[in-house]
Amino acid sequence: MEIKKSAIAGTLESSDAQVVVDPGENGIELTIQSSVINQFGPQIKAVVLETLQRLGVTSGKIAIVDRGALDCTIKARVECAVYRSNDQVDNLPWGGAIQ
Repeated sequence: MEIKKSAIAGTLESSDAQVVVDPGENGIELTIQSSVINQFGPQIKAVVLETLQRLGVTSGKIAIVDRGALDCTIKARVECAVYRSNDQVDNLPWGGAIQ
Protein backbone atom coordinates (compact mmCIF):
# COMPACT_ATOMS: atom_id res chain seq x y z
CA MET A 1 0.00 0.00 0.00
CA GLU A 2 1.28 3.47 -0.72
CA ILE A 3 0.61 6.76 1.01
CA LYS A 4 -1.31 8.72 -1.62
CA LYS A 5 -2.07 11.95 0.24
CA SER A 6 -1.58 13.62 3.60
CA ALA A 7 -3.63 12.17 6.44
CA ILE A 8 -3.78 12.45 10.21
CA ALA A 9 -4.98 10.24 13.05
CA GLY A 10 -4.98 10.68 16.81
CA THR A 11 -4.90 13.60 19.19
CA LEU A 12 -2.43 15.49 21.35
CA GLU A 13 -4.19 14.40 24.54
CA SER A 14 -2.35 12.60 27.30
CA SER A 15 -1.83 8.86 26.64
CA ASP A 16 -2.45 9.30 22.90
CA ALA A 17 -0.35 9.92 19.81
CA GLN A 18 -0.92 12.03 16.73
CA VAL A 19 0.31 10.49 13.49
CA VAL A 20 0.66 12.46 10.26
CA VAL A 21 1.53 10.67 7.02
CA ASP A 22 2.58 12.30 3.76
CA PRO A 23 3.68 10.83 0.44
CA GLY A 24 7.41 10.39 -0.02
CA GLU A 25 9.85 8.90 -2.48
CA ASN A 26 12.97 8.12 -0.45
CA GLY A 27 11.87 5.25 1.73
CA ILE A 28 10.42 5.82 5.18
CA GLU A 29 11.28 9.18 6.74
CA LEU A 30 10.26 8.93 10.39
CA THR A 31 10.13 11.82 12.87
CA ILE A 32 9.22 11.18 16.50
CA GLN A 33 8.51 13.75 19.18
CA SER A 34 7.81 12.33 22.62
CA SER A 35 8.06 13.31 26.24
CA VAL A 36 9.36 9.79 26.89
CA ILE A 37 11.72 9.55 23.90
CA ASN A 38 14.72 8.69 26.09
CA GLN A 39 12.99 5.71 27.69
CA PHE A 40 10.79 4.47 24.85
CA GLY A 41 12.09 6.00 21.60
CA PRO A 42 13.44 2.72 20.17
CA GLN A 43 10.19 0.90 21.03
CA ILE A 44 8.03 3.60 19.43
CA LYS A 45 10.17 3.47 16.29
CA ALA A 46 9.97 -0.33 16.16
CA VAL A 47 6.17 -0.34 16.50
CA VAL A 48 5.75 2.26 13.75
CA LEU A 49 8.14 0.54 11.33
CA GLU A 50 6.63 -2.90 11.97
CA THR A 51 3.12 -1.57 11.39
CA LEU A 52 4.16 0.14 8.15
CA GLN A 53 5.85 -3.07 6.99
CA ARG A 54 2.72 -5.13 7.67
CA LEU A 55 0.70 -2.58 5.68
CA GLY A 56 3.18 -2.80 2.80
CA VAL A 57 4.20 0.85 3.02
CA THR A 58 7.70 1.30 1.63
CA SER A 59 7.96 5.07 1.34
CA GLY A 60 6.47 8.12 2.99
CA LYS A 61 7.00 10.78 5.59
CA ILE A 62 5.68 9.81 8.99
CA ALA A 63 5.55 12.28 11.89
CA ILE A 64 4.60 11.07 15.36
CA VAL A 65 3.83 13.31 18.33
CA ASP A 66 3.57 10.92 21.28
CA ARG A 67 2.02 11.82 24.61
CA GLY A 68 2.70 8.53 26.38
CA ALA A 69 0.61 6.25 24.16
CA LEU A 70 0.72 2.48 24.51
CA ASP A 71 2.04 0.37 21.63
CA CYS A 72 -1.48 -0.69 20.62
CA THR A 73 -2.54 2.96 20.38
CA ILE A 74 0.45 3.91 18.24
CA LYS A 75 -0.22 0.96 15.95
CA ALA A 76 -3.91 1.89 15.60
CA ARG A 77 -3.06 5.53 14.83
CA VAL A 78 -0.53 4.54 12.16
CA GLU A 79 -2.99 2.10 10.55
CA CYS A 80 -5.76 4.70 10.58
CA ALA A 81 -3.61 7.43 9.04
CA VAL A 82 -2.39 5.13 6.25
CA TYR A 83 -5.93 3.95 5.46
CA ARG A 84 -7.16 7.56 5.44
CA SER A 85 -4.38 8.52 3.04
CA ASN A 86 -5.87 6.00 0.61
CA ASP A 87 -9.51 7.04 1.22
CA GLN A 88 -10.09 3.50 2.44
CA VAL A 89 -12.96 3.66 4.92
CA ASP A 90 -15.01 0.50 4.32
CA ASN A 91 -14.22 -3.13 5.09
CA LEU A 92 -11.00 -2.40 6.95
CA PRO A 93 -9.15 -5.49 8.24
CA TRP A 94 -8.84 -4.29 11.85
CA GLY A 95 -7.24 -7.01 13.90
CA GLY A 96 -7.30 -9.41 10.96
CA ALA A 97 -4.67 -8.99 8.27
CA ILE A 98 -2.85 -6.43 10.40
CA GLN A 99 -1.61 -8.05 13.61
